[in-house]
Amino acid sequence: MQSEVAEGVLSVAGIRVGYGQSQVIPDLSFHAAPNEIVAILGRNGMGKTTLFKALIGILPVGAGTIVLDGHSLVDKEPFERVADGLGYVPQGRMIFPRLTVEDNIRAGLRSRKEEVPEEVFEFFPVLKEMRGRRGGNLSGGQQQQLAIARALASKPKVLLLDEPTEGIQPSIIKDLARILKMIRDRRGLSIVVSEQVLSFALEIADRVLVLERGRVTLESPRDEVDAESVGRMLSI
Repeated sequence: MQSEVAEGVLSVAGIRVGYGQSQVIPDLSFHAAPNEIVAILGRNGMGKTTLFKALIGILPVGAGTIVLDGHSLVDKEPFERVADGLGYVPQGRMIFPRLTVEDNIRAGLRSRKEEVPEEVFEFFPVLKEMRGRRGGNLSGGQQQQLAIARALASKPKVLLLDEPTEGIQPSIIKDLARILKMIRDRRGLSIVVSEQVLSFALEIADRVLVLERGRVTLESPRDEVDAESVGRMLSI
């Protein structure tokens, strides 16, 4: 099933993305409405990370449009997309292990003259306690919090999270779900998250999409998701 694009803070229509001659995403459309959390589910190799890299500008799109708050992003560099309001937390977190927690967060600021918003530490109190510690000395869950805090420092309108639960303990995953909903409610931003963990997606999402071979094959409000059938799609 191909998603019809509606107006939203982020609207993606008919994008095609690949590596060389390989088309990972042949034709994909979706949108994220204001203050909405959209979960994009799919098994490994279905195009989730490719999609996110295309949205932030690491990979070029061969066709289609990416529009953020009414402005096209297709021809813009990643740093320009961040300046326009797109935040990105990559798969694997990609924090700077030798920099302190605070310097990692400062790397996300739009200007060196800015200060780290105190609200970031309100979302992640453990980072405030560890602000002088090197990022590489944090646990996996703490590093994920740090990566999200770094993205929030740029004050995004839309936050992209690629596989945020990867390598994190179940107890920390529950905390992460609670924090993301709190961030959405307090910041008023939209969140697009790619996931393989169905329980986490259903905990946080307002709407769920399933990706297969770079195409949206299912789209549903969270309350109407048939968890059993979606679970089978993710385990095939």
